[in-house]
Order: sequence, then C-alpha cells, then structure tokens
Amino acid sequence: MPDYVIERDMPGAGQLGPADLKGASQHSCSVIKDLGPDIEWVHSYVTDDKIYCVYRAPDEQLIRDHAERSGFPANRISQVRAMIDPTTAEG
Repeated sequence: MPDYVIERDMPGAGQLGPADLKGASQHSCSVIKDLGPDIEWVHSYVTDDKIYCVYRAPDEQLIRDHAERSGFPANRISQVRAMIDPTTAEG
C-alpha cells in the first residue's frame, strides 16, 4: 500500500499542548476506525504552523475522505515515491 505525506496548514499548531494533541489524535483515530482497515496513520510532525502526516492508503481519495470527516485540512497530499536516509549513501 502506498505511503502519502499530507501537509496540513494549521496556524499555531506548534503551540498546542499535550492535551490538545492527544484530543486531536483520538479524533483522527476514531475517524480512521470508521473508514476501515484500508487507511493507516503512521506518524506526524508538528511544526509552528503546519502538521505533516504520513499515512498509508490505497489511494489519495481515502485520505481526502479522512480529512473531510475529521475536519483536519489536507492542503497538499503527495505520494511517497522513494525513501532515503544516510544509509542510502553507503549503498
């Protein structure tokens, strides 16, 4: 199943406290559960004004469905074509 990076414009995201992040995570997981087993949230990175999420899904539409149902924006969705890290330089 392909991985996707979702860019969410969320001004002030970096100021969210642990309770806010927990609540948002619980809400997202609830929506994912309702959408079924074909979508998986891998992890997210919270920056000052954006949240970058990595999801697995069969297609972009299921990610858009999650965004619509959860109320979290999906301003940009990009399919991951390859993954590299420092060990890539060694190969």
